[in-house]
Amino acid sequence: MSLKLYLLRHGETEYSRTGGFCGELDPELTPEGMLMAKAFAETYRSLPWTAVYVSPMKRTIATAKPLCDAIAMDMQLRDGLKEIRYGKWEGQTLEFVKQHYEEDYVRWLTEPAWNPPTEGETGVQIASRAMPVISEIEAKCPTGNVLIVSHKATIRIILCSLLGIDVGRYRDRITALAASVSIVKFDVHGPLLEVLGDRYHLDAELRNLPGT
Repeated sequence: MSLKLYLLRHGETEYSRTGGFCGELDPELTPEGMLMAKAFAETYRSLPWTAVYVSPMKRTIATAKPLCDAIAMDMQLRDGLKEIRYGKWEGQTLEFVKQHYEEDYVRWLTEPAWNPPTEGETGVQIASRAMPVISEIEAKCPTGNVLIVSHKATIRIILCSLLGIDVGRYRDRITALAASVSIVKFDVHGPLLEVLGDRYHLDAELRNLPGT
């Protein structure tokens, strides 16, 4: 049996619904976000889970909790799985950032691996804190199913790092909608992407919510 990583983005928040910049901010899940978390747990509770690793934010903990309760497993919190720090952009709309931080925004769009949001965090910095968590999991759980509950940018950067995609292209090459799960299997040839951004565990109403 190989190691399989299930990378789950947290359920909907008000910021994921509206598109505002939310990294270090710590909003709760919306009622719909809670339904997303429960739907994931209901669908995936029958898998034989080895471990659950979670970003220590309210939205990720709340997303992991229904599954952890269902399988009676403790979640392991890791700071390395937190979302990108948006710095001065935290809590702002895209229109506000374009107006007040235009040069930084254009640089970030062009090359986010090395150009951060104003006083925020680069893609390379995110990779440097997130990938040691992946290495820890590989060392502790060489086989089995491991759930990682994290955030949009962080999951995309982890996937780029595992699959040999330039981290600077994480916004262009990888998708991670709210409550979507991507699955990576570790085999003799290294990480293999089996599933990207799947949300079949959600009903049609939750899948079609705007802005997720």
